[in-house]
Amino acid sequence: MPADGSGPLTRPDETVIAALVAELTESFGDRVSTAMAVREHHARDFSFHDLVPADAVVMARSTDEVVEIVKACAKHNVPIIPFGTGTSAEGHLAALHGGICVDVSEMNSVLEVNAEDMDVTVEPGVTRKQLNEYLRDTGLFFPIDPGADASIGGMAATRASGTNAVRYGTMRENVLSLEVVTSDGRVIRTARRARKSSSGYDLTRLFVGSEGTLGIITKVTLKLFGIPEAISSAVVSFDSLAGAVDAVIATIQWGIPMARIELLDDVQMDAINKYADLDYPIKPTLFLEFHGSDAGVKEQAERMAEVCGEFGGDNFSWTSNTEERDKLWAARHNAAYSAIALKPGASVMATDVCVPVSKLAECILATKQDVDDAGIVAPIVGHVGDGNFHVQLLIHPDTREEDIRVCSEINRKLVERAIAMDGTCTGEHGVGQGKMKYLEAEHGEALNVMRTIKMAFDPQNIMNPGKMLPPSD
Repeated sequence: MPADGSGPLTRPDETVIAALVAELTESFGDRVSTAMAVREHHARDFSFHDLVPADAVVMARSTDEVVEIVKACAKHNVPIIPFGTGTSAEGHLAALHGGICVDVSEMNSVLEVNAEDMDVTVEPGVTRKQLNEYLRDTGLFFPIDPGADASIGGMAATRASGTNAVRYGTMRENVLSLEVVTSDGRVIRTARRARKSSSGYDLTRLFVGSEGTLGIITKVTLKLFGIPEAISSAVVSFDSLAGAVDAVIATIQWGIPMARIELLDDVQMDAINKYADLDYPIKPTLFLEFHGSDAGVKEQAERMAEVCGEFGGDNFSWTSNTEERDKLWAARHNAAYSAIALKPGASVMATDVCVPVSKLAECILATKQDVDDAGIVAPIVGHVGDGNFHVQLLIHPDTREEDIRVCSEINRKLVERAIAMDGTCTGEHGVGQGKMKYLEAEHGEALNVMRTIKMAFDPQNIMNPGKMLPPSD
């Protein structure tokens, strides 16, 4: 297999797979499965991409077991596809060239909480909800919130983000250190727990966002934050998308310390009203959250109400009531499901461009026009505090070919527009299969440097091949 991460690749011979499965079964027993239902489950993520199962699935329970699996696959030259919870959005789990799926979901222990240092070390299968439940009595929490109850290992691998990023950053800023099993079975630790270091190459940042193409993450050390004294949430509707986005830009520029700023267009608001039996105005809407002291969050909400009023925001309402806040954010987190409910049975072509905030209104409005010109229904929702938004393009099995044609064209225009604005093709979902074709335009010669890195870490090209790096010429 080519070592630069490109294709074409050769699928392992059936006799090679049979020998490898037999070898793994000797060590792992019934934790090795070739049942089609199990293989399909582990190939399914939250995307429209074709289901391509691995040849077998192995459940790993420790770093040592991951090492054993990786060494066996390397010996037989068989691809490896890591699996956490299956919530990725760009076809990351498809075994495009066959191979072994390594499921780390049973590696789900919280290993060490250092409350005084405000950090925690976990195994990769720990989910974000599980972690925050574990931390509940410490007064600390982990803020990265991509919506789905994703695994921490998967969140690190895809450089995940979410609704809290405008205040707390993304996985890139919140991972202190990783333990990784490389393609030849070595175990490396990328850094220590110190909050800063000038020692050596920054391997932590290299593996955060590597999407399983350089190694398998087996431990993650994360920054934690104190649970705010007070939290309040607000909702405000606008007569126009431009007004809502301009209010966001003004908020960022004026330094109002927001925890969350989420934009939902009128189509998305109509969808969540129908899905959750709510009665929000069917207008472009901002969902907001403020963290701080009682007096601080009150002042932030009042200042935000003034800002929104200047840009046509009305019906501004805010609350510190936990039940009401949870209801508000449940509606936001169910945005994808409510979008799918508009076309039952559909899957989502998940767009997630990110642009400089000053370009946000122009990018969203032009994309909204593309959707209207195509005559389709595609809700828009975004973490607009950092310039990131999603157009939820729906692909239905009954009209799959035509839906993919129309939606792919909208997505192409969106990505090219974002890159022209000095933005990126993916703000948080990762490249996977779906965004590979845009990396040349975004990165230029740097893409060849990435291929060199891939070759150095994975000369056999067995780590999640066919993802992230597009074929070279």
